[in-house]
Amino acid sequence: MLHIKSFTFNPFQENTYLIYDESGDAILVDPGCYEVEEQLDLLDFITEKKLKVNQLINTHCHVDHVLGNFWAKKTFSLPLGIHHNEIPVLKSVEVYGPNYGFKDYQSTDADYFLKEGGQLLVGKESIEILFVPGHAPGHLVFYHKSSNQAIVGDTIFRGSIGRTDLPGGNHMLLLSKIKSELLTLPEETVLFPGHGPSTTVKHEKSTNPFVGETAVL
Repeated sequence: MLHIKSFTFNPFQENTYLIYDESGDAILVDPGCYEVEEQLDLLDFITEKKLKVNQLINTHCHVDHVLGNFWAKKTFSLPLGIHHNEIPVLKSVEVYGPNYGFKDYQSTDADYFLKEGGQLLVGKESIEILFVPGHAPGHLVFYHKSSNQAIVGDTIFRGSIGRTDLPGGNHMLLLSKIKSELLTLPEETVLFPGHGPSTTVKHEKSTNPFVGETAVL
């Protein structure tokens, strides 16, 4: 059985996720933990559940999703995996991060690259890697078919979609990819976004003003 645990960190109220199964294997997704208290909150849960974090990955590399990358790499002795298109996005955080008040941000490079159509393993559970650019040029989504759950980063939110006015953003591409990659998943699929509450494919198909049935382009 696959579990997804969310934590809300940093001033952007970013959702960090732990994916884990009964064996204790775990993947850490988008560690946004910047303050020591946030890092300890995450570490306490991992210790309590006796989890072994064996993968560190980013859906995309905007500042709020990567603030804890350096800490996580060091704490768990893990390489960092991102999409190749996110290299410049990750690198740029070194420049603009302090402007948002993150003066103690420690940068780190990616160690390997995740590819569309690939698989992630959590114990015996397999998670599909979907490519959904538009909010960011190398944005990935992680979908577990057996439990109908997906970590969607900043592609889609409950009643909204990711902003596309940042470097590398593409509004029409994002709309197209949400419709082709996310809204074609089973309607009962739970979507875990990078900010705010979870939602479902069914809810967004019927109500989302950007990509739902009533959307006006």
